[in-house]
Order: sequence, then C-alpha cells, then structure tokens
Amino acid sequence: MLTDEYIKRVYDQVVARDGDQPEFLQAVREVFETLQPVVEKHPEYEKAGVLERIVEPERTIKFRVAWVDDEGKVQVNRGYRIQFNSAIGPYKGGLRFHPTVTESVVKFLGFEQILKNSLTTLPMGGGKGGSDFNPKGKSDAEVMRFCQAFMTELSRHIGQFTDVPAGDINVGGREIGYLFGQYKRIRDEYSGVLTGKGLEFGGSLARTEATGYGVCYYTQEALRVLRNDSFEGKTVVISGSGNVATYAAQKAEQLGAKVVTVSDSNGYIYDPNGINVEVVKQIKEVERGRLSEYAKRCDHKTVEYHEGAGVWVTPCDIAMPCATQNEVHIEDAKNLVANGCKILTEGANMPTTLEATQYLQQNGVAFFPGKAANAGGVATSGLEMSQNSERLSWTFEEVDDLSLIHISEPTRPRLIS
Repeated sequence: MLTDEYIKRVYDQVVARDGDQPEFLQAVREVFETLQPVVEKHPEYEKAGVLERIVEPERTIKFRVAWVDDEGKVQVNRGYRIQFNSAIGPYKGGLRFHPTVTESVVKFLGFEQILKNSLTTLPMGGGKGGSDFNPKGKSDAEVMRFCQAFMTELSRHIGQFTDVPAGDINVGGREIGYLFGQYKRIRDEYSGVLTGKGLEFGGSLARTEATGYGVCYYTQEALRVLRNDSFEGKTVVISGSGNVATYAAQKAEQLGAKVVTVSDSNGYIYDPNGINVEVVKQIKEVERGRLSEYAKRCDHKTVEYHEGAGVWVTPCDIAMPCATQNEVHIEDAKNLVANGCKILTEGANMPTTLEATQYLQQNGVAFFPGKAANAGGVATSGLEMSQNSERLSWTFEEVDDLSLIHISEPTRPRLIS
C-alpha cells in the first residue's frame, strides 16, 4: 500500500498521465512501495522533485519500421526507444523484438533499467527499446531487412556517448550484427554504439553467458552470506531457454546444483537427471527449434515434456524465472511454497508479479529481485563499452572477474527479516 503522501501524489499523477499503460504502472507502483522508508528519511527528495523526474522519460521515441518480406510484400511494424534517464551516463538497455512489445512494456523495462544500471556502479543511464516484430518463422534475409530498416530510423537517436542499446528477447548475436552493420553503413563510423556484438567486430568474451552466470553468482553469494550455504545438492527450477536460462543452468550445475527444468513458449522439459545444457544449446541456439525436440534426444523413460504448461509446479529448492516479465503469478507462488522452494532469484526483468512477491516473502522464501540479481548482463555490457573505447579485448577470465565484482559488491545481499 502507498501510505506516504508524497509518493501517493506522484503515483496518482502517473496514473492520470499513463493510465492506459498497465505494465508501466505496475513497475512504478512496485518501486514506489519499496521506496517509502527512504522518502520518509529524506524529505529533501520531495523538494527536489526526485520522484516526479525519475518516472518521466527524458525522451520517448516511436517510429514506423517498413520492410520487405521474401515475397516482396511491404510489412509495417512499430519501433520504440525510451531514453529514460541519463543522470549518470549514456542511456543503456536492450532492444526486444516480440509481438507483445508496446510503449507500456518498453517503459516498464526502461524504468527498471535505471535502477539496475546504477546498482552496478558503472556510469550508465537507463533506457530500453524494441519492436512488435516477431523474428520467429522469418528467414535470415527477412530478419536482416527488418533490422536494417529499424536501425535506419534508430541510428539518428543513438551513439556511443548518447545511447548504447544491447540485445534482449529475440535480439541475439545475429540481430545485433545486422543492426551494427547498418549503423556503420549509415553513420560511416566504427564505434561501440551497440553491445552484445560478435567477437570479430568489437564484442566481449563472456557477454553471452553474463546474465545467466550473474544470476547464479548473486544467488551463490546470497546463500553464503545469509545461510552459510551454497548451490551444492540443491534442486533448481528454471524457466526460459534463451541465453539467460541456458547459462544460468550451466553455471548452477557447475556450482553443484541439479537443474531439472527449462521452458519455451510451447511448454517445458522436466529432466530428473538434470538438464543437458549442450542439447538445449544445440536446439535453441543452432537449430532455432522447439524444446519438444529435447525429449526425442534424451532418455524417454525419465524426460517429460509438458506442453502448454509452466514450470512452477515442480518441487525445488531454488526457482529462477528467466523467461519474461510477469511470468510468476500468485498461484505459481503458492505452488512454489507448497513444494518446498526456499529462494527465488529473478533472471528476467520483473518476472514476478507484486502479489506473488509479497506471498513468497510472507511465507519465508528469500526473494532476490532482478534489479540486482540479473545485472550481470548489463555490467558486462558496460565492460564491453570500456573495451571498445580503449580498443582492447580482455580475456574471458578478466571479464568474468570484473563482472562478478560489479554484481556482488554493490548489491551484496543483506540479512532478510
């Protein structure tokens, strides 16, 4: 509940202005509820209008993306870039290509990005962008033409000292390559304007693994600090099968846990012997296929494929939602508690609804929000920016060690009451 008068007044202003943007309102309310003790201690924030400024993007860019499919037909999508806050550095945040992308979703993600980026202690502001374009089922040539059309418009708004986008859902190495190539062609410059690039043209080692690894590093540190414990012997349930989920599963297994689920939009795999990450990578990264193929390549007597279902009915010690926003609802939280879950670490951006978060915390589940727990990706993006500026390429170990510092130290878990 919003009890502080200043916070309530600002939130009401946001509702009056953006009442048609439910995802953004959700993000603002969640942050505001947790900020109440801070605002009460610092009345000068109201005088300075801090909250009014932080909830209003510095710039909202919305544009048409017209591209030609393989049949020669013109298709039209919407593109977005929300440059939310540049108080401590250039705007930084991913691009998402998905049919669910709207201005509300992009603002929802961009608002969280401000806080996440600042927690890394690196000089990066917050931003987010994307399009309602769906690359699934499209040929490589169609994806390339879309990316080129998207960047033709976006290029006038970004730059290595202004706004540095990265990847997000459905924007991986292929898409970043197409986007970077078009930016270079239009602007006639070779600069660190995008992160998540290929190693051949300025990318950083460990960037692909960074977010998933960071989720596990944070959880490992939390287990050590709060409970003198570790991943060893724990059962982990993970949703998603993109970079975050895949490399969270890989690192959790390296740390001694057994990961028993991964999922995609069609259903989920349950493997009681532990998910074979290499099989998942082959299906999702190389073949761009569906997880239903996993069961065909493993022991049918133990592997189960659950079509159209979610993973949160699976008993576990640790849950890691790594798919998308608002994927853990109140019923999922009840299932997790009933099945013995002790820790939930957010790998995706705000994947847990506020109602579910409150239920988990009220029932003794340690909850680690994505603003801190999944910051490994953006921390490593910041390191990629540094490498680009210095015209250097660091080793995997150097990047991994530096990203661990920026994940663990500023956001070190404290004792939870």
